[in-house]
Amino acid sequence: MLDPAVLTALREEAAAQLPEVVALRHALHRTPELGLHLPRTQALVLEALAPLDLEVVTGTGLTSVVAVLRGGRPGPAVLLRGDMDGLPVTEDSGEPFTSENPGVMHACGHDLHVAGLVGAARLLAARRETLPGSVVLMFQPGEEGDHGARHMIDEGVLDAAGERVVAAYGLHVLSALLPAGLVTSRPGTMLAAADTVHVTVHGRGGHGSMPHLAQDPVPVAAEIVLALQAAVTRQFDVFDPVVVTVGRIEAGTTDNVIPAEARLEATVRTFSEATHGVVAERLTRVCEGVAAAHGMSVTVDYRPGYPVTSNTPGEVGRAADLTRALFGESAYYPAPQPLPGAEDFSYVLQQVPGTYLGLGATPAGHDPATAAYNHAAQARFADEALAVGPAVLAALALDRLAEG
Repeated sequence: MLDPAVLTALREEAAAQLPEVVALRHALHRTPELGLHLPRTQALVLEALAPLDLEVVTGTGLTSVVAVLRGGRPGPAVLLRGDMDGLPVTEDSGEPFTSENPGVMHACGHDLHVAGLVGAARLLAARRETLPGSVVLMFQPGEEGDHGARHMIDEGVLDAAGERVVAAYGLHVLSALLPAGLVTSRPGTMLAAADTVHVTVHGRGGHGSMPHLAQDPVPVAAEIVLALQAAVTRQFDVFDPVVVTVGRIEAGTTDNVIPAEARLEATVRTFSEATHGVVAERLTRVCEGVAAAHGMSVTVDYRPGYPVTSNTPGEVGRAADLTRALFGESAYYPAPQPLPGAEDFSYVLQQVPGTYLGLGATPAGHDPATAAYNHAAQARFADEALAVGPAVLAALALDRLAEG
């Protein structure tokens, strides 16, 4: 555990730099961008990092930023990550620094992630001479479905310091669920794997008054929806659940025409690699079997998404101990169960030990139980959380490097 004096200094310095970090967050919030190419966001990050004398490289296939902070003493390397992209959401938050990019919003709080990582970099840079190793700062585009972390791994982010990082840490702010400043995590599964499945039922069109002369795919698609719900309760362990939500069904053009096809799309959430490994085959079999029972066929396009985000138990313990030492015993909340959201930081944690944290950012005066949640057009995030996140990330890096 870090010396109490070091922890006190981190907490005080994080609070002192809060106005600058918040100003960066607001600038990022006004100019959100989508996907893997975020030129304006990248420029803001590069500008913020310029005074810190870091080894900075930008991505080739995406507008990522990788900055290496070299310590004054030899040692290993650790990684801190902040994702940068926004969402295709028209903002309705009422914030005075609302998005100036129509139809795009930082509705998931990635602006806080970026600003918080810059804040952590400043705390660490102030300790450069005594730092026993290196810190890799991973500013990542394309978390919202574009596999940005995987692209950055392919471009070498885990080895950016010249050797493989020994641990990796990241966090995600929550606009609801937790009070501002409260940190949460859990050993093992923290977030679910998220896949999508696209099903097309192939029938034969005809007149709505004479369905026996056609092959109506609509009731078959409806039966598939119900069969998928039965499958997740009968083919999978209730303590290792599967969630299937059919979010889209499309068929036909009018009331008295039987269409030739019906289509449905669903999201699939799993919470262990074991279940994630078999869910595609089982759900495909259900779709094919239901269609075959009616003399029809289906095309099932199962698309694997992000893997399970699984935390290293020892690193969760480190995060819990440091958070409590920084901000008091009640500052850390052990998550009783995983969240069913998904994260591409999972790709990093598949390769190196580490932990992913949740950070409460419910604005003052709002009930965490009813506040607008991440991805909502009304989502708001408390700036005060940026006095906590940078201190925790910096403490994690310092504590792990001190182990050698």
